Amino acid sequence: MLVVWFFLPGRKLLIAIVDKTVVEHPGQEHLSLHWVLNQEKFLKNNTDRYEPDKDYFGFFPLEDEKYKLKGLERFDSTQLQKLSVDADAAYITDAYGVFRNEWFKQGNIQDRSGIVYGGMSKQDLYFLELMKQKRKLIITEFNSIGSPTEPAIRNKFEQTFGIHWSGWIGRYFESFDTTINKELPGWLIKNYKRTHNNQWPFKKGGVAFINADNDLVVILENEKHLKTGLPYIYASQEGMDHYGMPDKMKYSFWFDIISVNKNINHVISDFRIDVNEVGQTELAQYKIPSSFPAITTHINTDYRFFYFSADFCDNPISLSSSYFKGVALFKWMMYTEREPLERKSFFWRLYRPLVTTILNDYYDSIKKGQ
Repeated sequence: MLVVWFFLPGRKLLIAIVDKTVVEHPGQEHLSLHWVLNQEKFLKNNTDRYEPDKDYFGFFPLEDEKYKLKGLERFDSTQLQKLSVDADAAYITDAYGVFRNEWFKQGNIQDRSGIVYGGMSKQDLYFLELMKQKRKLIITEFNSIGSPTEPAIRNKFEQTFGIHWSGWIGRYFESFDTTINKELPGWLIKNYKRTHNNQWPFKKGGVAFINADNDLVVILENEKHLKTGLPYIYASQEGMDHYGMPDKMKYSFWFDIISVNKNINHVISDFRIDVNEVGQTELAQYKIPSSFPAITTHINTDYRFFYFSADFCDNPISLSSSYFKGVALFKWMMYTEREPLERKSFFWRLYRPLVTTILNDYYDSIKKGQ
């Protein structure tokens, strides 16, 4: 299979990748994309493959707590215009950024701290607007416009692409018991206690919702509020037939809750939180929907746009398997889906076929001159 892959012809498709959350190489936040690019033999020029530790714009970690910033913020409008001409597509894999606690190892990494670098910038947005004007492919993900992006930039992005972030983000946790789960963010517990008489009564797992505007925390606990603890992504018929997505896929990492302008975009998959009556009442109190878009798209002759409402590109995979043609036939060997927190199955069953189809469709449209 390696020999077959090696002799497949390369295809030039220059993608401007933005990742502001790379704390070590290779950046896991964009590695899934590079896996697809390598497997499909997409090249950054006529001869060279993409390199995960070099071929992106954003935060570049160095040794001894040093770093380099190589984001689009370095470019003036003329340079961004040129980049929008040269690039075939743009993909913002993670705009969240890097914070002082995690980079300088100061205090608890789970606590919030000042930002070193992050958030969508005015240069990022201007570049995306240029790409839209040039009818090119744009892919964005969870936290592209969430905190710490400035509200003015977020609002302009929303108007430009016909989506609206509710201010809510969420995540599944296998246990809310602080004596068991040491990965629970300290700020999550602190903010919940602030509005609940300093109480944290949870022991089982479930889903935490956080409002970025006021730090309000809502907890849905297994059995008490939820029939099924894990959020699931349900694909539309188009999602299954065209993009090769499974009809149902568990998801255990970060997501955001958006609404879409259906005159501009359409949704090809939804998140569903399997609440019981008590859980539905709790969500309704805070105007949180139990079902919301997971993948939003606009595909027309004017431009191509995708918004993934979760950390789709952040999966613990190895690039080495991308060198084998037909490796997807053995995907069942790559993960154990029974484990609630594992994310490899998400890559193999949903992300890989989805992004492979998006890129191949777009490459074919370029060749046809559409």
